[in-house]
Amino acid sequence: MRNRYIESFEKAQIGEKVVPQFRAGDTLRLGVEIKEGSKTRIQNFEGVIIALRGTGVSRTFTIRKIGANSVGVERIFPLYSDSLKSIEVLRRGRIRRAKLHYLRGLTGKAAKIKELRK
Repeated sequence: MRNRYIESFEKAQIGEKVVPQFRAGDTLRLGVEIKEGSKTRIQNFEGVIIALRGTGVSRTFTIRKIGANSVGVERIFPLYSDSLKSIEVLRRGRIRRAKLHYLRGLTGKAAKIKELRK
């Protein structure tokens, strides 16, 4: 059982933020706000979700992309972070696991995830 004060605080934190439905295996494009000195800009980060964890305000997801020179880059984002300006689902993946940590050891075509047919 959770404290009602904590629940009301979490509802205020979530506010009116609209988050699309997604799960592990989906490909997302995130608009992340980057602060450089006094300037801010939005940079896209596109990759496959390999894990979701937590509930409520503390819900986070791990997203993995292949960067320059075939180096894997993973970032963990809080779902209700103020630095996330946009979340766009590009592809739905057909997977059989809740966590896709095995993708870390795969390269090339072996690391591809099949698209979910509608």
